Amino acid sequence: MIPSMRSLTAEEYVEAFKSFLDHSTEHQCMDEFNKEQMPSIVAGITRLCHCMTHKAEHASRLLGDFLAGALASFHHIYLLAKVDLKMIRILQAVHPGVFIDNEIVEPNPQHVAAYKELVNQAPDLQNVSFIWHQLTSLEYEQQVKEKGIHKKFDFIHMIQMLYRVEDIPNTIKFFHSCLDHHGKLLIIILSDSSGWASLWKKHRDCLPATDSGHYITSSGITEVLQRLGVEHRVYEFPSGWDITECFIEGDAVGGRMMDFLTGTKNFLGTAPPALRRRLREALCQPECSSTRDGRVIFSNNLSMIVVES
Repeated sequence: MIPSMRSLTAEEYVEAFKSFLDHSTEHQCMDEFNKEQMPSIVAGITRLCHCMTHKAEHASRLLGDFLAGALASFHHIYLLAKVDLKMIRILQAVHPGVFIDNEIVEPNPQHVAAYKELVNQAPDLQNVSFIWHQLTSLEYEQQVKEKGIHKKFDFIHMIQMLYRVEDIPNTIKFFHSCLDHHGKLLIIILSDSSGWASLWKKHRDCLPATDSGHYITSSGITEVLQRLGVEHRVYEFPSGWDITECFIEGDAVGGRMMDFLTGTKNFLGTAPPALRRRLREALCQPECSSTRDGRVIFSNNLSMIVVES
């Protein structure tokens, strides 16, 4: 008897994510953005430029919002924590001597522990304090409103985490309201030019019902920002994902890739043959993938959206 299709658990997701990360340029894409654009972006946070030595009165505050619930992000906390620490180092380089109060919203205690371990391994982070909120983004918002203490931040980033929040417009509106004067909100989301956008738009019926996330790309976010009437700029960065093994029958790596792509445990072993065939055909379409040296490269292009306060 063929087992029924079901969503990935948190642990299974991490394993499937690793197959994605090992075969994609996602991390390199974010590194390129950090190198090319982040210095000028954080240089525009003018309050930092007037930092004095009294830490309590002149602290730069960042809020790193990673996950908004179980499987809330397309990315494992290890990658995001490393990206977060790189951004902090860029802030320190642009604004030497500034004290940074970094707050992280993360509901999974294991992910919090992993982030803390990375911090413990980074003795070069001087003048940085870390506050962890073991909460979803919605729980954090509710806590802020209940306490009536609306903290302001100079820089907030939401890296690949809007796919599974309950209410995307209200989540963006709330965190934008948390920005201090001249603050910046960075949203990293899949681009409209990515294969994901085409897959979700044209071939959504190929995806199993177990994947219940929001099928949203950069245009959906910019539409929200336009309705809010806030100034923003979009930076496009190319990224690829080698999915060649997805088409090799019985390949374990390809199986994990398909699990990640569909959000389904053992998709190739549980999905009906017609569904497997249709999804593979969709992945081969030119709007999703290209062929290079005999390898199938899925477009994983990212949009980095910088929102002004």
